[in-house]
Amino acid sequence: MTQSTYWNRIANKAKSENRPFFSLAPMEAVTGSVFRRVVMKAATPDVFYTEFTNALSITHPLAKETTKGRLYIDPKEDPKPIVQLWGNNGEDFSKAAKEVKKQGYEAIDINTGCPDIAVIKNHSGSDLIRHFDTTKEIIEGARQADLPVSVKTRIGYSEIEEFETWIPFLLKQQVPVLTVHVRTREEMSKVPAHYELIDQLVQMRDAYAPDTLLQINGDIADYQAGIQLAKDHPGVDGIMIGRGIFMNPYAFESVPKEHSSHELLNLLRYQLDLYDQFVAKGIPGHFAPLQRFFKIYVRGMKGASAIRNDLMQTKTTDEARKIVDKIDPGE
Repeated sequence: MTQSTYWNRIANKAKSENRPFFSLAPMEAVTGSVFRRVVMKAATPDVFYTEFTNALSITHPLAKETTKGRLYIDPKEDPKPIVQLWGNNGEDFSKAAKEVKKQGYEAIDINTGCPDIAVIKNHSGSDLIRHFDTTKEIIEGARQADLPVSVKTRIGYSEIEEFETWIPFLLKQQVPVLTVHVRTREEMSKVPAHYELIDQLVQMRDAYAPDTLLQINGDIADYQAGIQLAKDHPGVDGIMIGRGIFMNPYAFESVPKEHSSHELLNLLRYQLDLYDQFVAKGIPGHFAPLQRFFKIYVRGMKGASAIRNDLMQTKTTDEARKIVDKIDPGE
């Protein structure tokens, strides 16, 4: 098993149930405290991550206020999320790791896979695939707080073959968990995930770091698809679901059920309520990012595109509630 009691607990629970562990992928402007609690209410995965947060910002006197919303954990959250950090400087990661530990985080994940061009220009995210020395430096920096430090990545920057050197390099860092999105940075999400490489990734893990848990990400729609993927590729320990949650907020249900429009809209009402509570705490919140979630709840309903258009015109949670109440008066 890994050298991390934190990750051993997660892996052992899943193993005792004869399944891989499941996580919700860290997604920018998506996986904040509000939406994590919505997913918790629908069907809870084993692991949550925060939105990715700039390591430098966490302790920077001018920027640290901007990270409050990203790093906020509600007391009701269970499990608590892992903080995902991005950046390119070991000292920044060392300072950030010590600060997030003070805030109650129990584990850190490093982003070396984000394809966003602004992040890449910052020599962070998937740009690190081209800079092994910097990657090693930030992993070592993050470890200074004595929290488990895992890594999320892609198979390469521009060429698939890059995984043949990049993945062994990461495994040699002996991280407790390596999450691999099985596409390159340049492929973004435009091509099917390269499941044909998973068995080779397992073999690499077994050769270089048998104690590292291997988690796979990319095109996995729901719990059932994750179970099948792990069956097809023995040795995979974890399954990470990202965009699948936008197709189905109940993606982590171990036994899938039919969910009525009423149930879905009640979930939206719950998200609107949580959003209001979040903003009332004085944490900066913007309504616009909330709009990206509307499609989750109206997908498949009669007149879905018209309902979604109406919701997209709203500027406040009360306006959104009026539209929801009109199509679903509730009890």
